[in-house]
Amino acid sequence: MAKKKRSTPAPKPVSDDRPITLKDLLSGEILEQLKSQADEMKAEELKKKEEQELMKAEARKQEQKKLDNNFEHLLENSNMDWHKYK
Repeated sequence: MAKKKRSTPAPKPVSDDRPITLKDLLSGEILEQLKSQADEMKAEELKKKEEQELMKAEARKQEQKKLDNNFEHLLENSNMDWHKYK
């Protein structure tokens, strides 16, 4: 008995039913450049946010230090129950 040859189905042609997108029109090199540029922009934005958070934390720390040296502020915010410490 001879083996039957299986015929491989012809690859289906790409249907033109789907709309052409900008990604299809751009070359791979340009697409990679755009992706790397987007990644750089995200990294810069993240760095900026971190710097702003550090500046805010430093400002809060300086304000607290200023208030800790202010006797009037300490007196107003202190616990007035001095009987505990007798």
